[in-house]
Amino acid sequence: MSPQMKEIEEQALLLPPQDREVLIQRLVNSLDNAPLTDVDEAWIEEAEKRYKEYKEGTTQGIPGEKIFAEIRRDLGWES
Repeated sequence: MSPQMKEIEEQALLLPPQDREVLIQRLVNSLDNAPLTDVDEAWIEEAEKRYKEYKEGTTQGIPGEKIFAEIRRDLGWES
């Protein structure tokens, strides 16, 4: 993290919660117009491909409960 970034972070953390919330929203909104990277485009293409396969019935979904349980086990959050 650059010294300038560190200073901005320290100043932002001193703001009241409502001001920090407004700042966060402005920063997030500024990213909405950012161009997609090659990685972003590749993930979008993959997601669209998987969704199409699911809709066509050529692949099956996995229930979210099962996936999240597996993630929690992998992270050691439950046995």
